[in-house]
Amino acid sequence: MATRDSFFFAPRALSSRWAQVLTLAVFVFMGVTLITRLPAWSLIDDRAFDYLSTIGAEPLPEHGPIIVAIDEPALAEINTQWPWPRSLHARLISQLRAAGARVIALDIVFSEPSVPVEDEALAAVLGSDVVLAGDETFVTSSQADQFIRVLPLKMFSDRQALTGIASISLDGDGVLREIPSYDDGFAAIVAAAAGLEVELPEPGSRIQVFGGPRSYPTVSYYQALDPENFLPPGLFKDRLVIVGLSLQNAPSITSGGADAFATSHTVHTGKLVAGAEIQATIFDNLRLKRSIVDASGTAKQLLLLAAISAAAVLVRKGTGWRTVAAQAAAILVLFAGSHIAVRFGRIFVSPIGPSLAFFGIVAAQAMLDYAQERKSRRQITRAFSQYLAPALVDQLARDPSKLKLGGEKRELSILFCDVRGFTTIAEQLKDDPEQLTMLINRLLTPLSDIVLSHGGTIDKYIGDCVMAFWNAPLDDPAHAVHAVSAALGMLDSIEALNAELKAEAVAVGRTHYPLRIGIGINTGDCVVGNMGSTRRFDYSALGDAVNLAARLESASKNYGLSLLIGGKTADAVRDRYAVLELDRIAVKGKTEELPVSTVVRACDDLACAAHQKFLQARYRGDLELQRSLAPDLMKSIPELATYYGAASCGSADATGPERKP
Repeated sequence: MATRDSFFFAPRALSSRWAQVLTLAVFVFMGVTLITRLPAWSLIDDRAFDYLSTIGAEPLPEHGPIIVAIDEPALAEINTQWPWPRSLHARLISQLRAAGARVIALDIVFSEPSVPVEDEALAAVLGSDVVLAGDETFVTSSQADQFIRVLPLKMFSDRQALTGIASISLDGDGVLREIPSYDDGFAAIVAAAAGLEVELPEPGSRIQVFGGPRSYPTVSYYQALDPENFLPPGLFKDRLVIVGLSLQNAPSITSGGADAFATSHTVHTGKLVAGAEIQATIFDNLRLKRSIVDASGTAKQLLLLAAISAAAVLVRKGTGWRTVAAQAAAILVLFAGSHIAVRFGRIFVSPIGPSLAFFGIVAAQAMLDYAQERKSRRQITRAFSQYLAPALVDQLARDPSKLKLGGEKRELSILFCDVRGFTTIAEQLKDDPEQLTMLINRLLTPLSDIVLSHGGTIDKYIGDCVMAFWNAPLDDPAHAVHAVSAALGMLDSIEALNAELKAEAVAVGRTHYPLRIGIGINTGDCVVGNMGSTRRFDYSALGDAVNLAARLESASKNYGLSLLIGGKTADAVRDRYAVLELDRIAVKGKTEELPVSTVVRACDDLACAAHQKFLQARYRGDLELQRSLAPDLMKSIPELATYYGAASCGSADATGPERKP
């Protein structure tokens, strides 16, 4: 049964839930905002960027740089200890220039002098189409922190060779994601040497990678020394060439490698990418404006608020499996939207914070709802366990929505059961109240158990009378059948109880007073629900159908029967039980007479046909035919012997006192 607040103050309950959801939303917003400010959180966002920027990775741009790799085959073929003589690099530059290379960029720092003749050989081939690498290092000491730039020898820069800073900065997890912010960065200088005007993105812009290691066209250093014999004709024609280390014997993160770094694509392969390829990637990011910027703080907060608002609306009425499914769909939408923003808008908005907020609200509200449901189940179990079958209580506890609070109109089958002559029994036991109490409990317990076992609801006990009904609070399509079945079971239980009481009375030498019951069942429309005041109410049924059921129970003794049922009940159970109409009675307040019937255990076709003749004779007032049929009917249907005997004498009367519930 509902609590008083939920029954009488539903608007306040709705308002209370909104207040609960809004309070939860505020706390989640504050919590997620604080969490995302933590230094470690940026690593989570960075990992999300790695996946979102590489799922369905963009194809390698056309006409990008070609990599000349100083790799294992080159080391084996040249068979010279590293660092190689600078005259070898001079030879490479000459070969590439002869092959039509537009720009030749060496991702190698020539900051220290070597053998003078070697330096002169390299200097001799340098020009404005050659870019050499410089380095910038941040040095921390107890005295000061400073940036130190390492540049190529002055003799090289005097030959019009350009210098680009090839240094890169790794994130806290050792992954390269940001484009260097140097104005004279290596890739930017390569673009300038190629005559391309590029604009440096804003500081902190992220790199769009195009694949893992060796994604760019790569040839070995020894092949580039003799392209006519080792490479296809025209391979270097008008192309940008970047020369650098690309060793494959240290391809993993754990083993490290010379001039090799983890990038966003490393999450898929675990492989490091050579510095020369990284410079090629940065170059294409600058050339094609593929870099990705982080969304502004305002945009992030707005997305967080939108996610929290959507989650609050989702849980405003309740949570369940649909809520969980909607939550999963919403998180997928957040991730998909972030991926689209990266791919087409070149903006990264991390979906992790909004997803966490969305999940937090749904999960927290689901836990609160679960706790409330547990409380509601306990209340329902406590309220209904006294007059509902355990199975029905369990159904209501699992799904309280089946219990409509307040009053509702529905068809019920109502049963009244009263003890015949209980006043006499009480008078006999007036000096032994404990015995009387025990007797009434032993009587009502099996009767109540039978009602509950047949899915009925016990409305109330009226002294020695039991009122019950079927088809509320849970639907019961066969409510009339179950009510009649319960009535027959109650009659059987009285016989068993009488046998026990008689044996006990004989054992102590006490007079046995057999118990007899009368039952009335009627089916009709009623108002059922919580009835009473704001301080106390019960789940009960009201209506004319209830009054008629009480009258049928009272009238049953006038026919010498233990069970009378109304017309609608008879129609509903006729296919299941042997139903015999007995009479038509006038109900107080009604002008029409209503048929009353009973249920017998067995009635063959001949006996039923004879009963119909007897009934028609009764309606016509033909006493002679009734008297002629009565003897045989009393033998064929002994349960109605009293009825046939009284009717054939013209003394049966259905005008008993009306019992009102």
